[in-house]
Amino acid sequence: MSANTAFHIAVLPGDGIGHEVTKPALDVLRRIEETTPSLKFRFSEAPAGAEEYKATGKSMSEQTIKLCGETDAILLGACGLPSVRYPDNTEIMPQVELRFIYDLYAGVRPARLIPGVPSPIVGAQEHGIDFVLIRESTEGLFASMGKGITTHDEARETLVVTRDKTERLFDFSLKLAERRKKRGKPGRLTLVDKANVFKAFNWQRDIFNERKPKFPDVKTDMLYVDACAAMMVKKPWDFDVMVMENMFGDILSDLAAGLIGGLGIAPSADIGDTHAVFQPCHGTAPDIMGQGKANPTAMILSAAMMLDWLADKHDHQPAADAAIRIERAVDAAYGSGLKPMEYGGKDGTAAISAAVMKALG
Repeated sequence: MSANTAFHIAVLPGDGIGHEVTKPALDVLRRIEETTPSLKFRFSEAPAGAEEYKATGKSMSEQTIKLCGETDAILLGACGLPSVRYPDNTEIMPQVELRFIYDLYAGVRPARLIPGVPSPIVGAQEHGIDFVLIRESTEGLFASMGKGITTHDEARETLVVTRDKTERLFDFSLKLAERRKKRGKPGRLTLVDKANVFKAFNWQRDIFNERKPKFPDVKTDMLYVDACAAMMVKKPWDFDVMVMENMFGDILSDLAAGLIGGLGIAPSADIGDTHAVFQPCHGTAPDIMGQGKANPTAMILSAAMMLDWLADKHDHQPAADAAIRIERAVDAAYGSGLKPMEYGGKDGTAAISAAVMKALG
């Protein structure tokens, strides 16, 4: 891809505050485009989520799914509403469906404490928090989604892990740790599991030991998930990159977000070999929908993650530079005294967006 080629982005605002946080992220990307001649975008918006399900009986149309497959990346706001459910009482979650449709096996959840953002951890601002949690996104306990068996006397869900998906997950995680080391980070990967109880995780440890010699510059260790949770709230700055099964990652990624100020500033991505979805960790927050209170920071940082992924995939340095520029603008905005409403401040969606845009210049 040439430096002047436009990246085609599928935009799925979703439900609730999804629309409210998507606009600021697109404004940031358009400002980047205006000030970076070698970086262009083409945005195609499409409906997905609970409102789409209410209107059509499907969370996404075939046209939306096709669009997601044809674009360079997918930017998703937030999907689902507690009051709208499938007949089996599960929520509408096209973000999960996209993981299976496009084999987005690596759930990437960065946890970086932004200067000026309060953390519940004593010493966090002094030491800094900057790690990445990676959850396998297509199997594990989630492989049982929609397949569980319930009777009057018992319920069963089955955890599934496979060799090929485990190998590629570990390779992805080792590569990320390697990249981070080149950027001045520790370059260490921690496998998080429950191998003292379950055979499946001992089996995965053998695969981990098989893959890690291919990345000799990456330090590795292993940690039980319960011990990991304790360490995350004692010394989160000791972590660099963590990789784990889907359900463990689902839980610990929210803990990670809590360490850095909450879901409102926590970005995420679900990445496969050819496609990727970028979205904030938070949900649709119908209780504050339409009130201008939603924090768009997580969505803006998810857009920065998208640029970094596009840069790596297409060897496109302007996109990498733009990702760093967005992160620095967010840091500058919070450093200037920005205080979102979830921290007891008065700054809502418009004020946060304006501060980031001002910092972009």
